[in-house]
Amino acid sequence: MPRERERLLAEGVLQEFDGHYRFMRDYEFDSPSAASAMVQGRTSNGWKDWKHSDGRTMSEVRRVSRPVGVTMLDDAKRQQIMDRAREMIDEGEMFTEAKLRQQYATFADRFGPDVLSDLEGEELLNRMHDHSDQDSLVYWLEFKSDEDFDTKRFGSIAGGSAMKFRIFRRSETGHWQAGDKKNKPVDISVEEGIAIATLHRDQLLAGAALLSELPDDATDDDYAELQDQLDELAPDVGRLAWGHKYFSLLFPEKLDDYHSPEWQRFHLMKLLQLPPEGDGRYVCAGRFVSAAAEVGLPMNHFTAALNEVQGRLHYYWRVGTSEGDTHTSHWPMMRDRECVAVGWNELGDLSWVEAKRESKNKLKALLAEKYPSTPQSEGRAAAELSNFIAKINEGDVIWAANGATVLGIGRVSGPYRHEPEFEFCHQRSVEWLSLEEWATPIHEGLQSSVREIKKYPENIVETERRIQHPPPVVDLPEPVVRGLTGIRLDDTQGRIQSVLDRKSQVIVYGPPGTGKTYWSVETTRELAAIANFGKRHNRLSDEQQTQITGENESSGLVRMCCFHPSYGYEDFLEGYRPTTTGGNVSFELRSGIFKKLCHDAASNADRHYFLIVDEINRGDIPRIFGELLTTLEKDKRGKPITLPVSQESFVVPKNVYLIGTMNTADRSITLLDSALRRRFGFVELMPDGKVLRDTKVSGIPLRAWFESLNARIREHVGRDARNLQIGHSYLMQSGSPIKEIASLRRALRDDIIPLLEEYCYEDYATLARILGTDLVDTVNLTIRQSLLDAGQEEALVQALLAPCPEIMTTTEAISSDESESEAESDDEVAEEDNDLQDNDSEDELS
Repeated sequence: MPRERERLLAEGVLQEFDGHYRFMRDYEFDSPSAASAMVQGRTSNGWKDWKHSDGRTMSEVRRVSRPVGVTMLDDAKRQQIMDRAREMIDEGEMFTEAKLRQQYATFADRFGPDVLSDLEGEELLNRMHDHSDQDSLVYWLEFKSDEDFDTKRFGSIAGGSAMKFRIFRRSETGHWQAGDKKNKPVDISVEEGIAIATLHRDQLLAGAALLSELPDDATDDDYAELQDQLDELAPDVGRLAWGHKYFSLLFPEKLDDYHSPEWQRFHLMKLLQLPPEGDGRYVCAGRFVSAAAEVGLPMNHFTAALNEVQGRLHYYWRVGTSEGDTHTSHWPMMRDRECVAVGWNELGDLSWVEAKRESKNKLKALLAEKYPSTPQSEGRAAAELSNFIAKINEGDVIWAANGATVLGIGRVSGPYRHEPEFEFCHQRSVEWLSLEEWATPIHEGLQSSVREIKKYPENIVETERRIQHPPPVVDLPEPVVRGLTGIRLDDTQGRIQSVLDRKSQVIVYGPPGTGKTYWSVETTRELAAIANFGKRHNRLSDEQQTQITGENESSGLVRMCCFHPSYGYEDFLEGYRPTTTGGNVSFELRSGIFKKLCHDAASNADRHYFLIVDEINRGDIPRIFGELLTTLEKDKRGKPITLPVSQESFVVPKNVYLIGTMNTADRSITLLDSALRRRFGFVELMPDGKVLRDTKVSGIPLRAWFESLNARIREHVGRDARNLQIGHSYLMQSGSPIKEIASLRRALRDDIIPLLEEYCYEDYATLARILGTDLVDTVNLTIRQSLLDAGQEEALVQALLAPCPEIMTTTEAISSDESESEAESDDEVAEEDNDLQDNDSEDELS
């Protein structure tokens, strides 16, 4: 501090007057406390010592401290968190307090300040930063998951590449790498690695000393000063997620275990609290300490229950509802079709767009061709479209807004789709949460068609208030939109919908576990709702849903059967069946499931009927369908044929739709009768790693592991291996990727390994090439079942990663991080440009 003051005096920034220092021109400090200390010549908490002209402290002005008497939780939220915490403890989803203390103690014994201070040289480097060493600090912080220490219970720092630690050992070369001036990884010497590890160690020790001195009853101002001190004394670790996790494990009563400022501020706003202004991972901690005290829970229990009550992190967006030139409003279409949409329809289908710089540059070139303008305008448009298509996630909250007026608040419920018949053709499905009009507290994003709402927390808190405390519901008449395509479905459902609209029958086919039956059932229910009631299935009344499913398998608008080797024409269409009357056996003519459905459809021409035939390829299809193949074709619907058994005239009505599922592991589509193939459309469902997203299970990047497993299947199984892959649904639960190692263990034991054993026909050498020799005992020709027992999770993780170690710290993973980071940077520039436009012309609303 004295040296810094002498420098500022020499430069004329400061002048001394009668023992006091005065600033002669503006000078920017890293923190309020640093500036205050410079002026006063002693350690100072600038958040309290700097004051506004109206007498308020900087802490009050920047929302660091809360008004006296304001609690963090209202009564309803407090009770909700306490109830959920009790449930989680009873169900074993939380550690007991004794177990919690034991885990903290175990970590401190391994990596506490006293331990780290005794390490030097290469031993320190490896102990801190070698990912391949399961006794290293970075491994414990990110991957360790066993009885000794279960790191996932203490907040995740998963995701991204190893560059998040600023130093790592490259898996392909074994060389140590660190970031250059642009934070791109370059090789460094062991000596340079030791210097970085020593710097990190010393800053961890300095941060731990600061936290030790922080009083147990610390105020919000004290936490703001802690943030300043850590920024000054431990900037290289304190500003990173892994550094925050290290400190929170040593001081769990003083810090929350949200290791991302984004998560911290998200939860505060969901609690209807405005978060403190400014950056940092420690300035919010006092809020969470207070909230945990209000419910009488340890911090770890409080945050775990809060996650359950408030859900996963999501983002907030604004989408404009009117065209910039004509001011035509597309809000009625968005409201009735339950979607948000944007224009630029001359660009065509943009399903190829990704949230990466390469994709955005291609989109910018397309915009320059179709909508030539200035480079700045084209760049902003590319950023907005890229956000709409590839960055907005399902579950995000979105405004449909006309200028500063919000017309509806929705939750995004589907991926991007292209609907060329509409002027606003680029669309995302939403579930409307509120259709009440209101004005935003602060104008934000008015000049943008698509804009993330993040600059002003007041807008997000008001949005949450309206979601959590909606006004009384006013019943509005439902828009009537009839026909099979009255409402367009997305993705797989949209493909099935399109084929049925064109051909009236479809076969959904693919390897096992790709969701064929699931998507067939879900899609037919949606289509029955759309075609018969003009709205989505989840908006039907109980009575309407019962009309779709029926009281039994033969009475609803959607019906289902399953073919098998003994299934015949008489089951499907008609035939004589034995019956007993008065002890005498006779035969009576009975209608099969398809004939009954066709009769019902003919009697109710204003209704649409659907039949799902599960495992259609397991039956003798030509025998089962018989003469139906003639009248199934869409252009032959309604034309009568004579049934050979009953001699009745029979037609397949135009309001009947047939959906079959087919497992290609049993029989290839090429083996189907050519007449059948001509009459059906086909939708292929293949293993889709994208649905697993960036999920990690005990350190296993689920998507990368899944795709590597299927690559080995295609390489080693032989002929038709493409149809013998493992489907993604084996790694899904309730529509989401599995997240626990226990769930992965069960999927392996009960589904995946038995299926692979069948594919390999007792060839354990091939099975070992697919699963690895840790799992497959090629000597005794068996699976090492002990690895699939509870308590062997760490060994199981090692066994699963052994055949594909490259998926952990690969160039591809790091390159992906860099591309996404660059795209984020481009978005920030575009948003800054939009901010300037907003400030210049807030009256020009879009």
